[in-house]
Amino acid sequence: MIFLLATLGVLGVAASGPIIAATPSVPPMAMAFWRNAIGAVAMAGPVLVRNPRTLREAGRREWGWSAVAAVALALHFVCFTTSIRMTSVAAATALVCLQSAWIALFQRLLGIRLPALATLGMVLAFLGVVLITGFDLGGSEEALRGDLLAIAGGALAGAYTLAGSKARETMATGSYTTLCYGMTAAVLLALCVVFREPLWGFPLEGWIGILALTVCAQLMGHSIFNHLLSSLGPLTVSTIILLEIPGAAMLAAVFLDEQLPAGTYAGLALIMLGLAAVVRGQGRAAALRRTAELGAD
Repeated sequence: MIFLLATLGVLGVAASGPIIAATPSVPPMAMAFWRNAIGAVAMAGPVLVRNPRTLREAGRREWGWSAVAAVALALHFVCFTTSIRMTSVAAATALVCLQSAWIALFQRLLGIRLPALATLGMVLAFLGVVLITGFDLGGSEEALRGDLLAIAGGALAGAYTLAGSKARETMATGSYTTLCYGMTAAVLLALCVVFREPLWGFPLEGWIGILALTVCAQLMGHSIFNHLLSSLGPLTVSTIILLEIPGAAMLAAVFLDEQLPAGTYAGLALIMLGLAAVVRGQGRAAALRRTAELGAD
């Protein structure tokens, strides 16, 4: 079941870059606002039907971590959607998907040591990314700014994933995503007002792009990975997201008749091998922690 969910999540987020690039009529922040606003409403329905008081019963800790995640997610979307319009989809996607490296760095700063096997897995996965994209960084000044925005977007995605994992320790997926997406939409609405970015008046293809992005990337992609946070942990989930890169290339080949990069299959194999090492390394570390806790008792 976890494998199926992870596959659907990868397909969902892999569609985001091509959809954003194919919808130039909608400004970046407006597109990010609508995907979160619609996503919050869609996730709130089942939650409120099952338990109308569930959001009111969330404590200060749940609201606090959800708010941190929401601010990070809002700024991540601003950086990523803007970078897509300034540099290549391949470069923006590759750089923003480096969130696992940021998570490892953040955890190290918090005193959490990364197992050696997991470190090796991350290196293999990143080599797979390079093999697919070559980190095709832009040569123009605008493309370079886009690349820097994508790097910032990756760091913000790492912060969002870590904060979300804290919230998900005591919150169900539906409750967390409703709160997080709703607060993210509120932050993006404020940014759109401040920067006078229009929120409507788009052509039909713009609204189709917004709905496609919401269904694929928000409801199917982000929500599935938020669900997997409690069982797999932030580092494993962020490593799985690296599969977005070959996933996007394969979707483009199927639906847009684009030629696959020469290193796609070899890179995919390296990412999968690296992911297996990360999962195994994290599993060993968790087992050792449980053994130590039992010994202490």
